[in-house]
Amino acid sequence: MDNVRELPASGPVRLWLVTTDPGSPPPGDGAGVLDAEESRRAAAFHFDRHRVRYVAAHLALRGILGERLGRAPGDVRFTRLPCPGCGGPHGRPALADAPGPHFSLSHSGDLALVALAPAPVGADVEELPSAKVTEELIAVLHPRERAELAAIEEAEERRLAVARAWVRKEAYLKGLGTGLSRGTDRDYVGVRAASPGAPDGWSLRDVPMPGGYTAAVALGPGT
Repeated sequence: MDNVRELPASGPVRLWLVTTDPGSPPPGDGAGVLDAEESRRAAAFHFDRHRVRYVAAHLALRGILGERLGRAPGDVRFTRLPCPGCGGPHGRPALADAPGPHFSLSHSGDLALVALAPAPVGADVEELPSAKVTEELIAVLHPRERAELAAIEEAEERRLAVARAWVRKEAYLKGLGTGLSRGTDRDYVGVRAASPGAPDGWSLRDVPMPGGYTAAVALGPGT
């Protein structure tokens, strides 16, 4: 996969960076590889660019998992674990019919991030937010995070700090399996560089990204 690059290892989590605007030829619609739910989601995009990015990200995930399992990408089967909040069938994605790693996929703009680990894992990559979105995100962060941000006066530094906190938070909530249904003001992850907070039993780290993006990965208990 020419558009997939494994990042340097750090601890038990393995990470891959995916370029989801692969150029010519485009990846097609994933027919014969993506499952029915993935195909439905791909077809629902209004703009071709968004569909191409979605398909490229999911083909990359399947390729990575297929190589690990010794299967063709189209033979990888997914399920959803129970939500830890309500018990419904919309928790973390997992392999349906094979022992294997925990995994997480995130995509934003023309990049995607794939994480594999021996314990629950969440990954998040995001384009840097606009000034308007930055202020909206601040309002839904943990009180300690808002206090840390109030001490940052320079606008661009503040924007980067908000983006840093947000990807840490999303990575944790994805790894937990609740997503944003769990209030984003409940868990402290911090805003400062190289000093993420982490809920009990979890570890968080920032992942270096190309300019214009931030990313983080969260690893849960079990390692």
